[in-house]
Amino acid sequence: MPARIRLQRRGKKGQPFYHIVVADGRAPRDGRFIEKIGTYNPLTIPATIELDFERALHWVNCGVQPSDTVHAILRREGIYMKRHLMGGVQKGAFDEAEAEKRFEAWKTEKIRKINDYKLEILNKTKAETKKRLEVENKVKEAKEAVLNEKRLAELEKERKIKEEAEAKAAALKAEKEAKEAAEKAEANVTTDNVEVNEDVKTTEVDENQETVVDQTSETPEDNIQPAE
Repeated sequence: MPARIRLQRRGKKGQPFYHIVVADGRAPRDGRFIEKIGTYNPLTIPATIELDFERALHWVNCGVQPSDTVHAILRREGIYMKRHLMGGVQKGAFDEAEAEKRFEAWKTEKIRKINDYKLEILNKTKAETKKRLEVENKVKEAKEAVLNEKRLAELEKERKIKEEAEAKAAALKAEKEAKEAAEKAEANVTTDNVEVNEDVKTTEVDENQETVVDQTSETPEDNIQPAE
């Protein structure tokens, strides 16, 4: 049967996770498989790969063709490098010890490159995060400045309204006090006039009474003619 090494999708929607499987090339993509030889998570940076090296090398040596993505995974993990070195051993170019030494050197260099790539991505992520935070802080400061300006304008408006209300209340109070003072003064003037009028009337009455007394006090002899 035409076997093929390919990815079998797992995981939730938007969070893909794959099994690396050897399956019949005619089988459905996520159907039955012959053997699972690893996993592949593309969401991490760099992608996380767990691979059964010996079984993967076995199937490649058996002539099983991988999909494009799996081919890149196998190349990264050194499957094809190992097969190339084993071919050199079979041809007598070098022995297995030399092949293993060369493979370990390649693997060490590969790990170094991966670590450098991780560090580069980490530094890039930190720089982008720092830049994003600076932009966010500037936007936040601008928003706060606008809000503060708005608050100050509202406070100034409230202050003016309060001052106008206080001034109006003071004016009304002064007007009321002036009115009350005027009414009081008018009442005092009226009272004084009444007292004066009463004094005048009293004086007239006294004078009239004195006149009557004077008239009655005249002796009758003044009016009697002497007898002849």
